[in-house]
Amino acid sequence: MTRGFRIAFKAAIILIAIIAAVLIASVILWLIGAEVGATFYTICIAPLTNMLHISEVLIRAIPLCIIAIGISVAYRSGIINIGAEGQMAMGILAFTGVALAFPDVPRPILLPLALLASVIGGGIWGFIPGILRAKLNVSELLSTVMLNYIAAQFYSLCLRTIFLDPAEQVYGTGTPQSMRLTENVWLGRITGRLHYGVIIAVVLAVLIYILMWKTTIGFRMRASGSGARAARYAGISVGFYAALSMAISGAFSGLAGGIELAGVHRRAIEGITNNYGFSGVVVALFGGLHPFGIIPASFFFGLMIYGATLAPSKVGVPANIVQVMQGIIIIVIVTAQMVLSNTYFQDRVWRKYQSLRKKGA
Repeated sequence: MTRGFRIAFKAAIILIAIIAAVLIASVILWLIGAEVGATFYTICIAPLTNMLHISEVLIRAIPLCIIAIGISVAYRSGIINIGAEGQMAMGILAFTGVALAFPDVPRPILLPLALLASVIGGGIWGFIPGILRAKLNVSELLSTVMLNYIAAQFYSLCLRTIFLDPAEQVYGTGTPQSMRLTENVWLGRITGRLHYGVIIAVVLAVLIYILMWKTTIGFRMRASGSGARAARYAGISVGFYAALSMAISGAFSGLAGGIELAGVHRRAIEGITNNYGFSGVVVALFGGLHPFGIIPASFFFGLMIYGATLAPSKVGVPANIVQVMQGIIIIVIVTAQMVLSNTYFQDRVWRKYQSLRKKGA
């Protein structure tokens, strides 16, 4: 089997997957009575027509990128993290706690300290299912889902009690949100609402690439994910690297929450996670679990999320149609990955190709 055939085979499968996703989405849009072409244009093209829209796309891509990078670390290490939503919430709480406790500390100290707190908050929440998997063989699918619920309820409780804005108590409105955080923890903005988190996301992608592909620790984590039994035989502590990867993954989700808080909202509010934790899983898969693939994948999903906010007013399509499209993309990605990893099927296609070439000759 030649290298050229393998490249062509992979490209063909990816192309078929893209066509299938577009066709399925088109059928669904047609069934709900939407204008298919206009809907695709509104969601995928219209947000690119001016810089204001592009900056809004990037704002949504930043947390997706950071979370997906962390999730890719866990996946590469053989553990599935679907608890990023809860880890992000815990990172936001930790960031808010530091910001409210030390409002007068100078910005060069307080902002890094608050971001570090968000890293620790998310990291601890990610470490819990990691250590449960490593020591007790508890399914991370179960533990991360349960921890999402716990984090969501704890986050809501904090907003209604210890972090509740005093002004809400005075006026009796009771809106569950913190007071506006001190400017000493605000993340600077490049233009409009676009903040420097976009640079942080790219830097983190580079750092994770170096960690996973250029260091011994990264090699051992990837080896643990590729084949746990072979890794153990080679003397690698699979359990340790599973727990470590989950801590790193959770830390990235927590940091995404801190950056979202410091760069966009600047106060803790309900719904701030915006399902970024779940969308981050899709972005990680769509990006091939590679940092440099995740960057364009996060931009694409940021485009879809922002495009969905335009869809109701522009073409009368409900915004949650994007969630349907995400589901379609997940199914197509998983199917394509199964086909690409099936060496027997690839060998059959190669032999069929060779047979057709001989007949043509």
